[in-house]
Amino acid sequence: MARTRLYRDGKLELEDFPVAGISDYLAEPDTVVWLDVLRPSGADLEICAEEFGLHELAVEDALHDHQRPKLDRYDSHLFLSAYAAQLDSETGILATSEIAVFVLPRALITVRKSEGFDMERVIEVWDAESELAASGVAFLLHGLLDVLVDGHFETVQALDDAIERVEELLFAESRGQTERVQRRSFELRKSLVYLRRIVLPMREVVNALLRRDLHVVTPEMAPYYQDVYDHVLRATEWTESLRDLVTSILETNLTIQSNRMNLIMKKVTSWAAIIAVPTAITGFYGQNLPYPGFATGWGFALSSGLIVGLAVALYFAFKRWEWL
Repeated sequence: MARTRLYRDGKLELEDFPVAGISDYLAEPDTVVWLDVLRPSGADLEICAEEFGLHELAVEDALHDHQRPKLDRYDSHLFLSAYAAQLDSETGILATSEIAVFVLPRALITVRKSEGFDMERVIEVWDAESELAASGVAFLLHGLLDVLVDGHFETVQALDDAIERVEELLFAESRGQTERVQRRSFELRKSLVYLRRIVLPMREVVNALLRRDLHVVTPEMAPYYQDVYDHVLRATEWTESLRDLVTSILETNLTIQSNRMNLIMKKVTSWAAIIAVPTAITGFYGQNLPYPGFATGWGFALSSGLIVGLAVALYFAFKRWEWL
């Protein structure tokens, strides 16, 4: 599946025209072409490589999954690898979609390895900022990066909201809440680590694109790329702070469990001390030897009074010390 767009003199002229006609259009002056390919085969990319003069290593990276977000420089083009991210708020699982981009002087080729990345959002950005289309490939690449980075920012926001909900569960007294907090925290921490691997390298990618020797960003587009770079930095800093926050939640959860265990142990010890009183007294009076009150009614009354009195005294003492 492929989509195409043709810009001439900064204006959108054609859409969804045959891929075979791209070379003819590029032979004309003042034209810029966008080609989007979804789940291409090796043969498809080989045709693109011959048509646009793409480097074999870049084509290989575009075919294989799990590439690191990066920007590679070749003689005739640049190769960019990035990821779109989206968090499932119910499960806390992070879904990603890998995208490879070939940046040529007059063409932008996007290779999507799944349908997880919504290219319609990119097209909406292009249409909304059509007055910048005269900047050519720099304009197209900015729209793509803007949507990717905004998606990262939205995902970090969703993670922040999910972590706040976990914080609210920390001090809940309902049964099974501790295990739920622990499981949810580990899920969010796993997603956060994965997101960090995606977001952090984008700082290097956008910063490299701003270099003048690459001749990608035009002076008109430089402020817009700088704005994208600022969003990348904010998403990076936010991700780092969330990682510390999740670690704090896990540590706090363990501390709360330890404190609850101490409270339980105090209560168990207090009740054991109360129960020990009648056990000790009845054990003393049960010995087979004469003692004061042996075989008399007042001896029984004395032992019973001692049991009740000492037990009640211990109970109120433990209550006062907040052991019960």
